[in-house]
Amino acid sequence: MSIAVPAPTRLGAFARLAKLDVWDYYLAVPLAWALCGPPAWGSTDVLVTLGLFLLGTVGVVAGAVAFDDVTGFRDGSDAANYGPDAPARRLARKPLLTGELTEREAIVFGWCATLFGTLVWTWTAAFAPFRPLWVLLLLAACLISAVQYSWGLKISYRGWQEVFLAGFGIGLVLAAVGLCTGEMSAFTLVQAILFGLGPLLFGVYSNTRDAVGDARVGRPTAAVLLSTRGNIAFIAALSVGEIALIVLSSGLGAAPWWFAPAMLPAMGLRVAQLHRGLGLGDVLGARLIGLHAHRTTVALLIVVNLFTPALGGWS
Repeated sequence: MSIAVPAPTRLGAFARLAKLDVWDYYLAVPLAWALCGPPAWGSTDVLVTLGLFLLGTVGVVAGAVAFDDVTGFRDGSDAANYGPDAPARRLARKPLLTGELTEREAIVFGWCATLFGTLVWTWTAAFAPFRPLWVLLLLAACLISAVQYSWGLKISYRGWQEVFLAGFGIGLVLAAVGLCTGEMSAFTLVQAILFGLGPLLFGVYSNTRDAVGDARVGRPTAAVLLSTRGNIAFIAALSVGEIALIVLSSGLGAAPWWFAPAMLPAMGLRVAQLHRGLGLGDVLGARLIGLHAHRTTVALLIVVNLFTPALGGWS
């Protein structure tokens, strides 16, 4: 099924297939840089490592989303969720649906992007100042799970979509920091989890909106598997859990005592998202707030990391 919309260029169609306008996972790299600490901030080796890691991540993510579009095109879920009544700008995000790209072109692009990402990540690991085994295994897990998200094993069609959305982001932060420092502190783990929760907490609202189409093709997201009340409880639990992680990490010493007050703007956005999505029933509006919440969270985490040494670390 194809639905005609204006198509500026084929290059633009491939960029939209790669979802280059959604760069939230790529924010793992500046966050990792901030987490590396003052000795590494100006290190040429660290900066080159993170630059290569970012390039590889773009390739891996582009391949994963291209394969996701091919699968969604084949099973009809994208046609159901991006129907002819969808705004043209939103529909244009699916160049297979609009007929700008063929299925074969998308598959070839997906494999080329994945190969590029794999080669660059391999180069990154070879160049990096540190390459502990746990980092290499984590990189392999991120790569394999991304490719298999909607292709091959189709883990997102087997009830693992929400786990991947959070786990991939967590893995990116930990792997990037590990390549640069060889270590993983408790505070690093806290921030990696907060980062991973960002994509999950706007993905669950998208899934809520797409539940009917996903159910039709057998994609068992939480919104499909749970009742309406159960899905609401699930989303609320994730949101409250994120806030609790921030507060408890400060209270239990995994983060500086002032970490929770510094993160108040992000927590406020999360509460606003809950009100918009669960209170008012505007799931797409809540998804948009979720994007802002994630980006605000990352910005605040970077600022926290930059100021932690100046404020005496954990004191």
